[in-house]
Amino acid sequence: MAARARSPAMNEIDHETLHLEAAVFRRLREHLLDARPDVQNIDLMILAGFCRNCLADWYREAAEARGIAMTKDEAREAVYGRPFAEWKAEHQREATPEQLAAFEAARKAHG
Repeated sequence: MAARARSPAMNEIDHETLHLEAAVFRRLREHLLDARPDVQNIDLMILAGFCRNCLADWYREAAEARGIAMTKDEAREAVYGRPFAEWKAEHQREATPEQLAAFEAARKAHG
């Protein structure tokens, strides 16, 4: 099946593509939250330039672009599937000095 070319400026999306993209987002979210909660957000930021919190920020921005008011906490709960504080207490560790140094180096390198 050939991929459909999409213009970055495309505001309209067909129903089939919308469902496919939503399914991919759900799978990514499930992978990051359920299959790999051991991977820390800072490590994602160092290696990929985004983390679970970025997904929540993008979720909120998409909601606001559609005229839906959403707080940072509401967006994080939509992504994490529960209040962020609960997920954080269960899975997130304090960043090590090495992680912080790697994060700062990655931030400087990629602007």
